[in-house]
Amino acid sequence: MSEAASVIIVSRHRPDELRRNLPAFRLQTHRNFELILVADPQGLAVARELNLADRMKLVEFDEANISATRNLGLVQAAAPLVAFIDDDATPEPPWLARLLAPFEDAEVVASTGFVRGRNGISMQWQGVATDELGADIALDVSETETTLLPVDRRVKTHGTNCAFRRERLTAIGGFDTAFRFFLDETDVTHRLVPGGGKTAIVPLAQVQHGFAANASRKANRAPTDLTQIGRSAALFLRRHCPEARWNEGLDKLRAGQARRIALHRRELRLSAADEAPLLQGLERGIAEGLAASLVAPPPLAMAEFPFQRFPKAPAPAHYEVRSCSLLGYRSALKKARADAATGERIITLLRLSRTPRRHASWFDPAGVWLQRGGLFGPSVRSDPAFRFWRRSARIARERARIAAFRSPES
Repeated sequence: MSEAASVIIVSRHRPDELRRNLPAFRLQTHRNFELILVADPQGLAVARELNLADRMKLVEFDEANISATRNLGLVQAAAPLVAFIDDDATPEPPWLARLLAPFEDAEVVASTGFVRGRNGISMQWQGVATDELGADIALDVSETETTLLPVDRRVKTHGTNCAFRRERLTAIGGFDTAFRFFLDETDVTHRLVPGGGKTAIVPLAQVQHGFAANASRKANRAPTDLTQIGRSAALFLRRHCPEARWNEGLDKLRAGQARRIALHRRELRLSAADEAPLLQGLERGIAEGLAASLVAPPPLAMAEFPFQRFPKAPAPAHYEVRSCSLLGYRSALKKARADAATGERIITLLRLSRTPRRHASWFDPAGVWLQRGGLFGPSVRSDPAFRFWRRSARIARERARIAAFRSPES
């Protein structure tokens, strides 16, 4: 699909994540897009440091409100389609092309893809819908083919991997700034329902989500503050749920967060002393959400900004997976980085040691996708902890698995 798109990245106090995120957009196979970064001064400085500022739209904003941040990017958008990704997520090269493809159907108003977790391999989010309590409902969808569902199924458009028709999103007021964090995209999903249309779930439009630390969680995912979660949950219930079920929704929220705290305590990421302040913050947030003003956001006022295309060269012409041993890794990486610098190749470098080590994958900002692990170790959850492989067979298996979501030809 060649239709123009505006890609919006929001960032706050995470410059290191941006140093990995921004270079990945040079490898997008869809070339008709602009890149809008809404960030604090540190984040905007990264765009300048990487010599990308002249091909991007930069908007300074340093407040802890993800909905307000996204709306600032939305106002700058000049394309009819808008996509969103977080600063701690890295898009696969065909991500945007695949995320936008369903919009060829005029009834499609939103799309979302699959999200891989911190190891770059295991799935963090797949097909999910939400109910009137804001709770997730797993959907049984294809892992390879696009699924179209009516918007009244309330498919969860993951905030780090989603796209909308700009006209539809701005007509409902964009993201509601009352939702500073948590359930912000879920609220959008529910407010889209009256206008009708379809939502596309695109399994092979994938991003790797690092799940970096923020104001409410540590880098190890342990929570540091539950206030905004409680506040947004209460706001969501007031807007989308019959009052008779509010207590049910809040009780489920409390139980879920208690289980979350217990899990992190078992993993020694939280101590017993952390529990009471976290639960107090949750209750404080619930009280705020029940008392806060809540009105439907008016249509978002749009300004006329010119389209500023990000890509300055043709799409990468070659896709390949290379392999190396542990001893040959340094020289193989040096060559892969040199070859990737031209922007003509999508390169994955597979490093296999003769061990049962688990696999992990990540993007090197120099332009190379890296995967390391043991020749006999698991790369997906269904793999056994140890399996004997001939090297050639293991490389062939990984090549086929990676090609499904990284090769533009798959």
